[in-house]
Amino acid sequence: MDSHGKTHFSDALKVADIRLFIGSVGFFSLAGRALAVVIGFQIYRITHSALALGWLGLIEAIPAISIAPIGGYVADHFKRREILLVTRAVSLLSAVVLAVLSRNADVSVTGLYMMIFLAGVARGFADPANTAFEAQVVPKQLTVNAASWISSTWLSCAVIGPAVIGFSFDYFGAAASYLIISVFFACSWLCTVLIPPKPQPMPVKREPVIQSILIGWRYLFKKQALWASMSLDMFAVFFGGAVALLPIYASDILKVGAKGLGLLNASSSLGALTMMLFATKHPPIRKAGRNLLAMVTGFGLCIIIFALSRNFWLSMAALFLSGAFDGISVIIRRSIIRLLSPDEMRGRIASASSIFIVASNELGAFESGMGAAWLGAVPCVALGGVITLGIAGAVALFGKELRGLSFDIHTMEQVRDDLQKEELKS
Repeated sequence: MDSHGKTHFSDALKVADIRLFIGSVGFFSLAGRALAVVIGFQIYRITHSALALGWLGLIEAIPAISIAPIGGYVADHFKRREILLVTRAVSLLSAVVLAVLSRNADVSVTGLYMMIFLAGVARGFADPANTAFEAQVVPKQLTVNAASWISSTWLSCAVIGPAVIGFSFDYFGAAASYLIISVFFACSWLCTVLIPPKPQPMPVKREPVIQSILIGWRYLFKKQALWASMSLDMFAVFFGGAVALLPIYASDILKVGAKGLGLLNASSSLGALTMMLFATKHPPIRKAGRNLLAMVTGFGLCIIIFALSRNFWLSMAALFLSGAFDGISVIIRRSIIRLLSPDEMRGRIASASSIFIVASNELGAFESGMGAAWLGAVPCVALGGVITLGIAGAVALFGKELRGLSFDIHTMEQVRDDLQKEELKS
C-alpha cells in the first residue's frame, strides 16, 4: 500500500503470514481435489457401479453436513488455528491409510469408504475454521487483495491436482497416488503450524451450543440475499453437477482412462480460475442478482452439452465453460456472504454456507449415482441440466428481491453501516 493508501497487486504477498496461509490453502486444495479423482476412479474400477459412486457422495456428505453446524460453533468459541492443525492431521492420516489399503490387490471398498467418512468428519470442522481464520491472518486493508491471491491459488491447485494425479494413477497406481496426496496434506499442515497464533475475539457471553447455532441460522434466514443465493447455487449444482459421474464418462463413454478423468476434472476448475482472474478487474457484483441467474442458466446449458457429447475435446470445452459460469456465481455468492456477515457470526454463517455447498456437491453426487443407476449416466446428466434451467427460470420469475440485487460502492458502505448498528444493538 503506497502513501496514497492505494493497494498494489502484490501487497498481500509481502506479509509472511498471508504467504503461509496461501500455502496452506493451496496444498490442501491440491490434496483434496486429487483425492476426489483417485477415490472415484478406484471405486468405479473395482465395482463398475454408478450406485457405488452415489454411495461415495453420501458417505462424504453425512459427516460434513451433520458436523458443520457444530463446526461453526467451535470455530467461533475455540482457537481456529488449533482446529485447523488437528483437522489437517486427520486428513493426512486418512490419505496414508488409503495408501496402505490400496497396496492389496483385493482392496476393501468398505475400508475406502471408512477413510473418506473420516476425512468428511475433519472437513466438517475445518471449513468453518479456515474461513474464519482467514479474517485473523489477513489485515482488513488487504482483504480484497489477499482474497484474490487465496482464491486464485485455490483454483490453480484445483486445476493442477486432478490433472497430475490422473497421470500418476495410470502410471504408478492408487497406492502411490495416495502417498503423493499425503505429501500435499503434510505440506498444508506445515504451512499452518508456521503461522503464529493470532488474537481471536471470543463471545463475551457463551450461549448454549444449540442456541448459538440457531442464532446464526436465524440471522441467515433474516437476510433473503444470503439464503436465496445459497439455495440457488445449491439446487443448480445438486441437479446439474456431473462431477460424480466423470469416472463413468472417462471409462465407458469417452474411453480416456484416468489421465482423461484428471483432465476432465481440471477443465472445470480451469474455467473457474479464468473467471476469477477476470473478476479481479471486472467484479460481477454490480447487478449481482441478474448476473447470478444468468450464470446458473449458462451452467445448465453447458451440462446438457456435456451429457450428450461423445467427443473428448467438446466435453472438455463444455466443462470449462460450466466451471467459468460456476466460478462467477461463486464470486457473487461469496461477496454477498462477506458483506452481510457480522464478525462475531462469521464461523456460524460459514458453517451454514458449507452445509449448502456439501448438500449441492456430495448429496448431488449421491443423487447422480442413484439417477445414473436407474436411468443411465447420459440421461441422468442431461435431465439434471434441464432441471437446472427450470430452477433458474423459476427464481428469475418469482425471486424479485434476488433478481434486483445489486452492489455498488455506496451500497457496500451502507451495508457495513447497517451491520455496525446491528452489532451495537446486540
